[in-house]
Amino acid sequence: MPRDSLAAASRDGHLALRRVERQQAVIERLHAARGARLQLADLARDLGVSPRTVARDVERLRDSGVPIVAHPGRSGGVSLPRVAAPAPIRFDLPEAAALISSLAVLGPIVSPSAASAMRKLADAVSGR
Repeated sequence: MPRDSLAAASRDGHLALRRVERQQAVIERLHAARGARLQLADLARDLGVSPRTVARDVERLRDSGVPIVAHPGRSGGVSLPRVAAPAPIRFDLPEAAALISSLAVLGPIVSPSAASAMRKLADAVSGR
């Protein structure tokens, strides 16, 4: 592979990782808001990106099935519906391994929730 191609692939990988980290941060902030609306401009300022970048991240998350509610208008924003407790999820071994692999790429300590998820998945796979 030519040197320019390697540099571009490395840059693309880095940008994808940053996007995943940002999207995780958006979900965590929305969860912490407990159903309250957050403005895209406020999220963008907190994450050090433009409001348009946050809007694209929110759209990607919504397209992936994350139930983010968009509130249009001047005092709009985005929110996550309040849920008392998520339904239990059962994964088979290949599904759990896929999640562990994804977390390993992201970095299992990128956030407290990522670290907790990694511990729970590793415990489940090892039979603990």
